[in-house]
Amino acid sequence: MSENVQTPKPQDHERQRCEIWTRVMGYHRPVSEFNPGKQSEHHERRHFVECRSEQAVQA
Repeated sequence: MSENVQTPKPQDHERQRCEIWTRVMGYHRPVSEFNPGKQSEHHERRHFVECRSEQAVQA
């Protein structure tokens, strides 16, 4: 079932900007509306990635 199916890449004019929202001070807000200092702080954040537990793997 592993076929080599190639999906076409969209051209630049077909792409849509992805707006990123985050929770700040108890409410959600788009990052694009942050002031430059807060935008810089947001880009420096480390994101948490949780590993799968052994129990979930065995199930």
